[in-house]
Amino acid sequence: MSERPQPTAASPEEAPAAPRRVDFKTRVETVLATIFGAIFLGLSVIVTIETAARKLFNISLQGADELGGYALAVGSTIAFSLALLGRNHIRVDVFHERFPVRVQALLNWLSAVSLAALAVFIGWVAFKVIGDTMAYRSTAQTPWATPLIIPQGVWYGGLVIFALVACGLALRATQLLLSGNIAALNTDFHPKSAKEELKEELDDLAVRQAAQPGEGDKP
Repeated sequence: MSERPQPTAASPEEAPAAPRRVDFKTRVETVLATIFGAIFLGLSVIVTIETAARKLFNISLQGADELGGYALAVGSTIAFSLALLGRNHIRVDVFHERFPVRVQALLNWLSAVSLAALAVFIGWVAFKVIGDTMAYRSTAQTPWATPLIIPQGVWYGGLVIFALVACGLALRATQLLLSGNIAALNTDFHPKSAKEELKEELDDLAVRQAAQPGEGDKP
């Protein structure tokens, strides 16, 4: 009788790569970063057209500067959320690492909750601004006379997203604190260290280098 071939374990190189799971936080960051990039990419196109029209045809769109102000206002609110999700907001952490682990966890929780409270307060103040704009039907003092409810509405939407993200993270920090999961709380909410920032820069550099064609691929 001939022996049946025994199955052999596939080598790591032969094994199919497991699909990478993208969590909800990463999806939100990707969507916000895409919107942020699209806003300023569109603004750069408009500024380019405006500059070329002035130089070549001596005409002006009379609105590039106005759109630039709106883009800056909306982009900043989106950047608030991106910085929060990436833990890029500045924190004074001179003594943070010197405290006991539980004190660090309490400070990390306090920072998440206080930032959420600030985001809600900003959203409440902005809502009053929106109310005044609608009541007075305010328009921009520009040649376009843009109804301010349009750019302010988009701006307010960015602030609402920031408040929702901040409150969601504050709730998660509270849940981790009440459940006694101090390690996870400190991992997810502690200030970024210099080593973490260096690792992110090196990882980004490796990705950019991998995207560039090698010497053998050049024509």
